[in-house]
Amino acid sequence: MAQRYARLTRPLVREGGALRTATWDEALDRAAAGFRDAVARSGPRSFGLFSCSKATNEINFIAQKFARAVIGSNNIDSCNRT
Repeated sequence: MAQRYARLTRPLVREGGALRTATWDEALDRAAAGFRDAVARSGPRSFGLFSCSKATNEINFIAQKFARAVIGSNNIDSCNRT
């Protein structure tokens, strides 16, 4: 019998080891803070991003712009060799 999974409709954040519902602003602020902390701790070259080869060129362009302009890393691969 196939197992059915419920799709998330709201962001979740971890607090005290448990997940709780959050606003989009809170979830995005936490994600941004996590990126900032990682780059501050280990430098931008420690960041890498994989993009999907099945994504559009526009999505892959935005992903590489984010990695290069926002994070400061050239470590991006869109796996377009297939």
